[in-house]
Amino acid sequence: MAITGLGHTGFWVDDLETMRDFYTRVMGLTVTDEDTELGIVFFSSRPDEEHHEFVLQRGRTAPPGSKLTHQVSWRVDSLETIIDFHHRFRAEGIDVQQEVTHGNAIGIYFFDPEGNRNEVYLRIDRDVRQPFRKTIDLDQDPAAVLAEAERLLADGGAAYQPVQ
Repeated sequence: MAITGLGHTGFWVDDLETMRDFYTRVMGLTVTDEDTELGIVFFSSRPDEEHHEFVLQRGRTAPPGSKLTHQVSWRVDSLETIIDFHHRFRAEGIDVQQEVTHGNAIGIYFFDPEGNRNEVYLRIDRDVRQPFRKTIDLDQDPAAVLAEAERLLADGGAAYQPVQ
């Protein structure tokens, strides 16, 4: 018996309507099912392949600012998509924690409207020991972003730049 992947994850939320809007309009997920009486919404990035990868349900009991989940990471298809999210988050006023290279990925750590940390990331086909995390400038064209990621990986400086 072996685990073959993560099926789905979810958050308990206070404001289901605000969170539903964020994950559909800003993140681009598709609502695959919902029950307004139970206060639950199911989402998928690939509704033809996977009924749901993410669930929101009304009923959060933790006070605002509580750390409940480390992060939810959303894989994307291209560096152009990462750069598009960079611009979308800026336009939407989304709280971005850090834009990074991990050597084996380029991503953006950000917070949804209720403070849950998320990441959008592009997997880079290389093996880099983790944790490796350096801030990267996504206000560049894709070729310049990749060149900066290579430079940061080759740099002999500190490999991990934690943020609070």
